[in-house]
Amino acid sequence: MAPAITLAAEPTLSAANTGFMLICSALVMLMTPGLAFFYGGMVRVKSTLNMLMMSFISLGIVTILWVLYGFSVAFGTDSGSIVGWNSDWVGLSNIGLTELWDGYTIPVFVFLVFQLMFAIITPALISGALADRVKFSAWALFITLWATLVYFPVAHWVWGAGGWAYELGVIDFAGGTAVHINAGAAALGVILVIGKRVGFKKDPMRPHSLPLVMLGAGLLWFGWFGFNAGSWLGNDDGVGALMFVNTQVATAAAMLAWLAYEKIRHGAFTTLGAASGAVAGLVAITPSGGAVSPLGAIAIGAIAGVVCAMAVGLKYRFNYDDSLDVVGVHLVGGVIGSLLIGFFATGKGQSEVEGLFYGGGLTQFWKQCAGVFAVLAYSLIVSAILAFLLDKTIGMRVTEDEEVAGIDQAEHAETAYDFSGAGGGAARTTAVPAPVADTAAKKVDA
Repeated sequence: MAPAITLAAEPTLSAANTGFMLICSALVMLMTPGLAFFYGGMVRVKSTLNMLMMSFISLGIVTILWVLYGFSVAFGTDSGSIVGWNSDWVGLSNIGLTELWDGYTIPVFVFLVFQLMFAIITPALISGALADRVKFSAWALFITLWATLVYFPVAHWVWGAGGWAYELGVIDFAGGTAVHINAGAAALGVILVIGKRVGFKKDPMRPHSLPLVMLGAGLLWFGWFGFNAGSWLGNDDGVGALMFVNTQVATAAAMLAWLAYEKIRHGAFTTLGAASGAVAGLVAITPSGGAVSPLGAIAIGAIAGVVCAMAVGLKYRFNYDDSLDVVGVHLVGGVIGSLLIGFFATGKGQSEVEGLFYGGGLTQFWKQCAGVFAVLAYSLIVSAILAFLLDKTIGMRVTEDEEVAGIDQAEHAETAYDFSGAGGGAARTTAVPAPVADTAAKKVDA
């Protein structure tokens, strides 16, 4: 008798995975305000609100773009391995409440809102390189154009079915290429066009609030568990749990490595170094954490911590003004994490792909190189062109006087801190009687 044929069961909606992914989506959303605090504390006091707003505005602009056409471009039916499109997803008007994302146990609505949070934070990352000097209206228009022409297509390349990087086998678990290299390269492209801040390399430009930086770094670290572990879109086979563990491990290793480098190089363990090292580790493990072991995560984190700490100083050597080290941390960290998959992939995580150290040769490394440098070049060039066009039309920068006086007042008519009620008011015109206790004390002393 012929053997029975067993058909694979169709996926059914999982309440557990759906709830898990909604929580992860909320965690990723929290990362954008966390980034705002992280950047906001790193700038001088006169630019605090502008830095917060440059992140917050992305929550508004990208959300609307995603609903109108972004989700369709990023994850719709492939066209030429470059972009996607699905007219039923335009405006999200023809998606059933329980319609499942293909091959998974979560609704389409859950997948699209999770991916929306990635789309929101990516342009916000760019803003740190442009601190102190960009018109808010120009920034808002830049986000609109950049998300449309760069982020949505690149997301399709990397994660969309039929995208060329996806089909090639480039591994990017949660956004090393699509998010961090993409944003870091864009930041470099824009700052090469708009130029340096007034007083760059001359005036002190120290962070005005390191506690705010640490708060932001803590929120980013917390939210990153949703960013990374949630990218497996479920919790059924342990890969998401591996990614969760590797996220913690690599971040810890990178923070310690950055601090060690800083102590050797500069003689001190700084708070800013601890926060920056943690973010470097989070960036580096984002593409690789589903493919490597915890020991591999330690190695990747440590390498990223040292190399990113070294890279932040390149802006002084090559004379480009990356205000808050987006290039040094996100671009360099994303490249490190993506390329090291070709060495540390174990074949026991998200796929059977093995890196050089596990007997797999350099095949995967060359695939990673293709993804990394294609995204880097595309984002850098298109971003520079967009910045150039905006600068020549509406102007990208505030005036020099506005920059020196403070972009918060110029662009938002507000200041981050109001000290008017903290003393130093007008002199009193009437006598104020001494407190009873003080008067009695004086009598006793007499």
